[in-house]
Amino acid sequence: MPDRFNSPIQLGLTCALLCLLNMIGPVPTVYTAEPIGHDRMSQRFEQSQRHMGTQFNITLYAGDAETAERAFKLAFARIAELDAALSNYQSESELNRLCRSAPHATPVSASDDLWRVLQRSQEISRQTQGAFDVSIGPLTKLWRQSRRQQQWPTEERWNAAASKVDFRAIKLTDETHGVQLMREQMQLDLGGIAKGDALDEAMRAIEACDIHRVLIDGGGDVLAADPPPNAAGWRIAVAGLERAGDAAEWLTLTRQAAATSGDLWQYVEFDGRRYSHLIDARSGRPIEGQRSVTVLASAGWEADAWASVISIVGAQPGLAQLERQPGCSARILELRDGQTVRTVSPNWPGVISR
Repeated sequence: MPDRFNSPIQLGLTCALLCLLNMIGPVPTVYTAEPIGHDRMSQRFEQSQRHMGTQFNITLYAGDAETAERAFKLAFARIAELDAALSNYQSESELNRLCRSAPHATPVSASDDLWRVLQRSQEISRQTQGAFDVSIGPLTKLWRQSRRQQQWPTEERWNAAASKVDFRAIKLTDETHGVQLMREQMQLDLGGIAKGDALDEAMRAIEACDIHRVLIDGGGDVLAADPPPNAAGWRIAVAGLERAGDAAEWLTLTRQAAATSGDLWQYVEFDGRRYSHLIDARSGRPIEGQRSVTVLASAGWEADAWASVISIVGAQPGLAQLERQPGCSARILELRDGQTVRTVSPNWPGVISR
């Protein structure tokens, strides 16, 4: 599962009246939202804050500045609340406190936020036979250290980390929202789903203020509500495999999420072979080659998680699994023999001209 939760990102988000924002990170996509047209009864507002190790940018249309400001405060407070619960970087997060107390003889009560994300994660783990596995923390920690030190881990270190990874060792009790980690030194990493969940929850906070023309961009994951005034949707630019250059495709989003996973900004080479920052929990080793996966879904958490899955299992196995998820579609770019190969779901939307 990718280590994307608290990593930086390079992202561009622009609207008709918005200057380009640049941020650094692993997601190999540049999203550009371009609302077209104006409405005399609403004004456009934008704010950014840094949470979960990346930049969250919210663009919305509201009747006045006071209403917009209230929505921004509620949305960013909600994201900060989720970060405090789900982060594997904050030492006193609910997640890390849970992991430090493992193994558990009896279930530990979890907050609604942690429970919701773990429940969804476990369901995807079962569907993907462990390709998506939030218990992957020991492996992602080892691989981060190795990439930083430019040193390939020994087999003993790989195997020791992998022995602590198994989604089946996470037991959930529905009635009490109880969680049991059944092995010692387990470390959960929610980086493949938490950011998407934060988009969903921030959108709920904004729409509770009766604001519905909204685009939220969280470090490369995007969630769109209703479109800007007089526009068909939020126009999103999705880049290719190159760091520089024009957008590879343009899409229009309304009431939809888009998430991209890949290794454009985080990879390392050992002995002439390119390795992603992504790790396959089933093999306990990093993914080889270059790949970019963009998933469209009705919810941010769903797009986030399935982009992670397809990045790990590859185009054809990933699309076969995604076809069973209503309303989801994907575009995969892979570098093969020096050529970019594009694979898409049958229901992937048609691209639009710029």
